[in-house]
Amino acid sequence: MLPDERELFYLLALTFMPGIGGRTGRTLIEQFGNASNVFKASAKDIKNSIGEGRAKSFADGSKDEVVFQNAEKEVKFIGKHNVQILLFSNADFPQRLNRCSDAPLLLFYKGNANLNADKIVAIVGTRRNTEYGLKLCEELVEGLQSQDDIIIVSGLASGIDSIAHKKSVGLGVPTVGVVGHGLDRTYPSSNKNLANEMVQNGGVLTEFPSGTIPDKENFPKRNRIVAGISDITVVVESDIAGGALITARLASGYNRDVAAFPGRTSDSKSAGCNNLIRTNVAAMITKTEDLLDLMNWNKNHKPKSVQKQLFINLSPEEQKVIDLLQSKESVHADELFHYTGLANSQLAATLLQLEMQGLVKTLPGKQYRMV
Repeated sequence: MLPDERELFYLLALTFMPGIGGRTGRTLIEQFGNASNVFKASAKDIKNSIGEGRAKSFADGSKDEVVFQNAEKEVKFIGKHNVQILLFSNADFPQRLNRCSDAPLLLFYKGNANLNADKIVAIVGTRRNTEYGLKLCEELVEGLQSQDDIIIVSGLASGIDSIAHKKSVGLGVPTVGVVGHGLDRTYPSSNKNLANEMVQNGGVLTEFPSGTIPDKENFPKRNRIVAGISDITVVVESDIAGGALITARLASGYNRDVAAFPGRTSDSKSAGCNNLIRTNVAAMITKTEDLLDLMNWNKNHKPKSVQKQLFINLSPEEQKVIDLLQSKESVHADELFHYTGLANSQLAATLLQLEMQGLVKTLPGKQYRMV
């Protein structure tokens, strides 16, 4: 659900303020209640909230006129082109991404895919793929099509990204492209028709307003959205300094799973993947079944239930954890932290003890469930 037009205007204006990113924007909204109140706040209150350096953007009143003009222009653009605005405070915002400390304040979205689908897989790689990479990528998507409520995410770039999107479109698998520019253009332009098809079953997503060109510095920001929105990032092919490696390392930093296909040591397009595997950033996979096993998505896997009477010797801390896990299929570490009230170190020790007793299993993405 969109906020009222006035609040949307001020939210957009906040994103246009120089030096105010998603983290600072969230701090201001939490402090003052909403975006319009931020612009009404005194310079002193702003300074106390975010510090003198960032508060300078608000101290210069001449900048307000510029950001308000930009916000008004964007409101007209999204209305004319049926662009959805996803706000960090709303349920339709990608909640996996919301758990990342550097998540944006809002996203611009054209499409119909549920960005909180049960399973989201990012497939990334080189722009100059080989036939080996093409085959691996297509077979991976083919193997994932049987999964319920799944989305394939990539960056709508040439090479592996485009292959993943095209194969998904062909198989009817929802696919979302995260781009490093505004939704008033498609980059590369050769993917314009592909992007239009994706909007019908998937979508195109960005944190950048209209008019933003695909500058080089935008793509690492784009990559963090790809990594943050997904359960697992799969690198199909990449050289030793490929942009896909940025996505993989960001995903690892978010405590998300990373997987990579190995290649021959003499193949430069596999050097990045081989290095990710060698340094334990990525798990090695050779087929879709490996990914399904890694993520516990294999339909043939049925976890064993544990009888409640086995819990008679649990400590009070362990019992708190078990009580929550018994009520849900899986629980994120953040929810366990808030529910139990345990310190992070105490919670980690409790979870480890329960895992050693065979009562709790660790899942990808800092999720936990009963065995």
